[in-house]
Amino acid sequence: MAKDSSFDVVSEFDKQELVNAVDQVKRDLSSRFDLKNSNSTIDLEADKAITITTNDEMKLRNIYDILQSKLVKRGLSIKILDPQAIENALGGNVRQVFNLRKGLTQELAKKIVADIKESKLKVQASIQGEQVRVTGKSKDDLQEVIQILRKNEDKYDYPLQFTNYR
Repeated sequence: MAKDSSFDVVSEFDKQELVNAVDQVKRDLSSRFDLKNSNSTIDLEADKAITITTNDEMKLRNIYDILQSKLVKRGLSIKILDPQAIENALGGNVRQVFNLRKGLTQELAKKIVADIKESKLKVQASIQGEQVRVTGKSKDDLQEVIQILRKNEDKYDYPLQFTNYR
């Protein structure tokens, strides 16, 4: 009897790389001429959200651009950032919170399973909490599923990783 192969589709990020990227942005805030005396801060809140507080919206966009570049340099997808509305803070400052996306939502997992079934490959996809497990007899079919999901990654708006490939 042939043994089934499988892999998991997950949406996660490396916490330490995220901490390092935020620390680099903090260093940039203290050294960049245009941001030096703007009382700008960036805070990472327990792997749940990043909060940027500064004088005006233009500086906020600049800090956000710096954050995105640091994330990309550290191998993190900018899709993990879920920007919330810009709000007024104390002292005439503005604040924006970026929630961090981790784990697949139920509706996204259903979309992924539907796309896998639509491919007509001989594999089974099942939702297991915040991940999708794909099993099949042929490793070639599993590789093809990974390629299909990578092509469709833009429509999911979440970074996808493929783990536990056996």
